[in-house]
Amino acid sequence: MKASISKRTGPMSAASVAAQTSMSVGRTFLSTVMRNFPFSSRSALMSGTEKWRTRNFSNSPPSSVTSTDLPAWHPCGKTVFNVGSANATVHAMKLRIEARIGVEEVICRLYPRIGLGGTFSASYASRSTCAEMCSNARQSVKFRRRATAATNKSHRCGEWNRSFSGELDMFQDGRRTLAIGALFVGSGCAALVYEIVWFQLLTLVIGASAVSLALLLASFMGGMCFGSLAWPRLVSPKHNPLRMYALLEFLIGGCGLLLLWLLPKIGDLYWPMAGHGSGGVALRAVTALLTLLPPTFLMGATLPAVARWVKSTQVGLSQLGWFYGANTFGAVLGTLLAGFVLLPYFDVHIATLVAVSINIVVAGIAWTIADGIAYQPAEEPVVAANDPPTPAWSSVHFVIALSGLTALGAEVVWTRMLSLLFGATAYTFSILLAVFLIDLGFGSAIGAWLARRVRWPAYQLACCQAMLALAIPFGAYMIAHVLPSWLADRGEVTMPLARMLLDLIRAAAAMLPATLLWGASFPLAVATAGQGQRDTGKIVGKVYAFNTLGAIIGSAAFSLGALPNLGSQLSQQVLTLLAAASGVVLMFSKGIQHQQHEAAEVVARAEKRWGSAVAVTLVIAFFLSLGLPHVPKGMLAFGRLVDRWDTAAEYLYVSEGLDAAVVVTQRDEKFRDFHVSGKVVASNDWIDLRIERMLGHLPAMAHKQPKTALVVGCGAGVAAGSLLMHPSIERVVICEIEANVPKAAGKFFAKENYGVIDDPRVTVIHDDARHFLVSTDEKFDVITADPIHPWVRGAAALYTTEFLDVCSEHLAPGGVMALWVPLYETNEAAVQCEVATFLQVYPDCTIWSSEIEGGGYDVVLLGSNDNRPAEVARLIQRARSHQPLLDSLAEVQLGDQDGFLKVYAGEAALLNEWLRGAPINRDSNLRLQYLAGWSIDSQRANEIFGAMAHHVKQYRSPIALGNRREDGVRPVSHEERK
Repeated sequence: MKASISKRTGPMSAASVAAQTSMSVGRTFLSTVMRNFPFSSRSALMSGTEKWRTRNFSNSPPSSVTSTDLPAWHPCGKTVFNVGSANATVHAMKLRIEARIGVEEVICRLYPRIGLGGTFSASYASRSTCAEMCSNARQSVKFRRRATAATNKSHRCGEWNRSFSGELDMFQDGRRTLAIGALFVGSGCAALVYEIVWFQLLTLVIGASAVSLALLLASFMGGMCFGSLAWPRLVSPKHNPLRMYALLEFLIGGCGLLLLWLLPKIGDLYWPMAGHGSGGVALRAVTALLTLLPPTFLMGATLPAVARWVKSTQVGLSQLGWFYGANTFGAVLGTLLAGFVLLPYFDVHIATLVAVSINIVVAGIAWTIADGIAYQPAEEPVVAANDPPTPAWSSVHFVIALSGLTALGAEVVWTRMLSLLFGATAYTFSILLAVFLIDLGFGSAIGAWLARRVRWPAYQLACCQAMLALAIPFGAYMIAHVLPSWLADRGEVTMPLARMLLDLIRAAAAMLPATLLWGASFPLAVATAGQGQRDTGKIVGKVYAFNTLGAIIGSAAFSLGALPNLGSQLSQQVLTLLAAASGVVLMFSKGIQHQQHEAAEVVARAEKRWGSAVAVTLVIAFFLSLGLPHVPKGMLAFGRLVDRWDTAAEYLYVSEGLDAAVVVTQRDEKFRDFHVSGKVVASNDWIDLRIERMLGHLPAMAHKQPKTALVVGCGAGVAAGSLLMHPSIERVVICEIEANVPKAAGKFFAKENYGVIDDPRVTVIHDDARHFLVSTDEKFDVITADPIHPWVRGAAALYTTEFLDVCSEHLAPGGVMALWVPLYETNEAAVQCEVATFLQVYPDCTIWSSEIEGGGYDVVLLGSNDNRPAEVARLIQRARSHQPLLDSLAEVQLGDQDGFLKVYAGEAALLNEWLRGAPINRDSNLRLQYLAGWSIDSQRANEIFGAMAHHVKQYRSPIALGNRREDGVRPVSHEERK
């Protein structure tokens, strides 16, 4: 060939023109391929096997290469590339030799990367000429250096020796790929709306304690784990993936509608059987699992279903990481949509219908585009009789399970700490969840990008896990020592949205490094686990299942075990060590070495390099874990009020409990404060004692002869202890969700609560009050509800009409109920909502104020199930009938008639004009927690109380003393109040 070209002197013949054309086509094709392949794939063309590198073409070979001539590593055993003209081959290979490496390597590495089908044909002349060219080129020192550098770069960048079939087809139409990503955005959005709605409704059925929430989360994620693992095994790859995905989305929407109707019925079936102890917990678990398993199974199956649309190649598997990231970004949208729009302004019914609509749209689009996208099912590998069985799991699956465990464990710990720092409102939880998810989404995008370009994704996965051992201490330090003083001056931020934006920025600054690494780990794990596998549905399904299983274990272990028993500091140390352990397990796993098809020295160099990096990281992480900071006691006591952190003279009691942090501080030599969830809920200051004593004494005195009483929320135990001062009381039940609250109250406030915790007439129930009431048939003469502030997420469920109806049903005839309503850290709309809701059940209720220097700080609503308003004269008469009772009232300046006249604000029915248009707090909307959560930094108690007093024209002077009015003003009749 070389001779014929050099001796050509005459006009070009037709054969020559054809040869030149073939050369031009070959050169253009090869250069185009080199430019458009991923870098790892381009470099892959430069690394050949030893068999083809040393192939001798001097002997006369067959006219074409057969499947037996292929390298041993080739996955399909087919001839795949048609070069065309010998001249085109030679000229194209010349270009490649000048750029990188020898022609034999280019030929043998190029043809398995282009696609299936076709033949590789080359004449003896072309082969011998190519061998001669390569021989001459290797004599050049310059070429030798270039070849060595290119080979080293090839080793660094890496490639997977599998078919490139299907990838070019998929990327030829980027709009379809983007369309599938958009479908996953919609799917993730709907899933998070469902999750928030179902959790809100199911906590009303099985309770809102930490145990109940852990069971709900485990059931939700367990269903997704089962779905991702089972779907690829139940459904054949022959079915079109997008049609299966459309079917799943349609069924998820149907389950959403069904559960909206079914959940109230589930409560009716569950409550008669509900109880406490291990049997009660088991029943809660079964209820949550049976309710959530069908829809969550379908949700977990969506990613494995679509995964079969891509091939199990490097680029194809990395594409699954993009889909996972798109689904996570959709979850962010669902969190913000539900937390800031659908639930604050509408209710669970509208939120569910929106999610169902999204499912239907996604299903319709997926079904439509399925016809226009070609799908070729992956061929099942042929397994020989003597081949060992494929293991059910590997070190990669173990590591991704540990990654899920540390991710959810850290989310539990950091959510507890940041909710103290920002205020535990429903908005705060939405912000924290959105930050966590959006960081995971970006991390998964980065991981997908890396998985497409790196040679050994397992080593990158090990490094991600090792770096988590640095990122977790970083997040702990930021939360404990940086965020409290950074952008924390809440007094200068008057707009709620601006304050929430600052909280979002602060949360992202602390969680960003760790969440990016957790997000990147999933695509890298898929890329590692997919080597040597063909069914992408099974690949991603198994990785997703192990990751979810780890997340279930992490959330349960840290919320129910580590956090209440070890505390935040030790829990974060455990998380750091677990992350380090996962990096070590994968780094020294033999599975990594066996997945590579490279020379032993190349693998050894890579192991040494990556192993050294992981080892250095782990050493640093170990010392960082030892120095993890303690959670500031001020954060546990005062929460977001950072300027008060150093006001306590002494911390008498500090406990991070199962459901809340409990702290008792010594303010000075005389006063002690009782803190729950970062806010002061009681003290021995007479101003605070006054409202607590009123909550106990007022309903007991309004009743003719109370014998049994229920106290919702223990606090310092003052309200429950006040009930013991009434001689007719025989039984008092205290329902408190956090077990450490009664312990601290009994130890540090025994004098103020009259030793109520140790009194034989008192029974303490550690449960959500609502769950306790629906699971008991006991009736009470008095129910006094002193829940934590309604802006705390979940507390609004104890202010709904449904809860008040349950309380009314559990009142004996003539029973009386008292409800605490705060006027501070709230707004007028929230107070109107509380009063209007109480009036729905107790239309003849009365209002009693703490009356601080002519203003109001909080009030007590007092109502009975026989619609009989409390009469001040009767209350005064009851107080004088028993000296211990009178002494208890006198301690808070309520021992005479003047004291009662100061605190009586009037009948709530007189506020009808003020309450016009006020929203009603119901189970379906929990409107109160969003209204109150909007103004947690507001201090407008006197203004709100003044608005109430302005509408009650007879405030203070026309007091109803029985049937007599002191000023002669005619009492307002029931009909007039209506």
